[in-house]
Amino acid sequence: MNPFQATDFLQQTLQGQTPTVTYWQQHGMQAEWLGPGLLQLQPQTVAAHAESVLLSAGVHGNETAPIEVLSGIVNDILCGQLPLATRLLVVLGNIPAMRAGKRFIDYDMNRLFNGQHASQPHAAEAQRAAELELAAQRFFGDAHGPRRHYDLHTAIRGSVFERFAIYPYLHERAHNREQLMWLAAADIGTVLLHSKPAATYSYFTSHHCQADAFTLELGKARPFGHNELARFAGIDQALRLLVSGRKPVTPPFQPQRVQLFRASYDLIKLSGEFVLHLADDVENFTALPDGMVIAEDGDSRYIARGGQERILFPNPKVSIGLRAGIVIAPASLDSDA
Repeated sequence: MNPFQATDFLQQTLQGQTPTVTYWQQHGMQAEWLGPGLLQLQPQTVAAHAESVLLSAGVHGNETAPIEVLSGIVNDILCGQLPLATRLLVVLGNIPAMRAGKRFIDYDMNRLFNGQHASQPHAAEAQRAAELELAAQRFFGDAHGPRRHYDLHTAIRGSVFERFAIYPYLHERAHNREQLMWLAAADIGTVLLHSKPAATYSYFTSHHCQADAFTLELGKARPFGHNELARFAGIDQALRLLVSGRKPVTPPFQPQRVQLFRASYDLIKLSGEFVLHLADDVENFTALPDGMVIAEDGDSRYIARGGQERILFPNPKVSIGLRAGIVIAPASLDSDA
C-alpha cells in the first residue's frame, strides 16, 4: 500500500494533501508521515549501529533542484526500488514559498533557526522553523549510531566552484575528516569552515543534536521543471548509496582532494547607505584583489587584504542588520584549535 497513490511525495506536499494513512509498512520498511513535508522512514528491523540521516531541501522555496532530487530518492524507497538501511527523516522546508516559487514569504527561513524564530513571531517562516527544530531533536534523540544532516540548497548566483559545502562552527568538536572525503566523493570538493555560530538549519542540528551537518550548495536556483538533474548526479548517487547501506569505504583524508576556506568576517548591512562595490552578477568565490574596497556603509569600509580573500553570498538587498556577504580565505585543518 502506498498512501501517495495518486501522486508522489513532492506533489502531495505541494498540493497540501493528507495521505490516506499516516503510518504504514511495505517493502521491508516502515514509514510515518509526521506532517506536511515531513516523512520518517526506517527498516522494519533497525541495526543497532544504523546511521540516522536527516535530508532537507526547500528551506528556500525557489531552490528546486535539490527538492526534486530528494523527492526522487523518497519515491524510489516507497516503491521498493531503493532499499533502506538507515533511519531517515525527509524534510521539505518552506512549503508556501515552494508553491509561490519564492525564496521565502516573509523572512529568510535559514536565518530563523537556533531559536531565532522567536525574534520574528509574525513571519510565516517562524513557526515552521520551530517545527523543523523539534522534528530534528525528536529524530536524533532516538539515534544510536552516527547522526548526519545534509541540508540541500542551490544558490541565487553562479559560483567559481559550482558545488560547495558549508561546515557549521563546531565549537570544541573536531572536523570530521571522513565526512570531508565523503563530500569529495559526492563531487563536492570545496568546503567553507564556518568560524562562528549561525541561525541556519545545519548549525542547529550540528550544535543541538550533535550531528555531522552541512549546508550543501549544489548549483544555481531554477524553477521546477527547468533543472538539469544530471548536474546533481554526484550528490544523488552518494545519498542513494548512503541510505541503502551501500556507501563505499571512505579512504583516509587526502588534503589535495578538498579545497578548504574559512570565514574571515561578515559584511553587515548597518544602514540604508550600504553600498557593495561588486557587480550584480559577481559569482560566489570571486577573488578580491588586495586593497579593494569591498563595501561601504556610512563611515564603515570593508577592505580586502592579502590578495587571497574571496567573496561568498554577496547580497546588498538584505534587510538592515543582516549579512550582505561573507569574506573568506584559504584554510587548513592543521590550523584547527
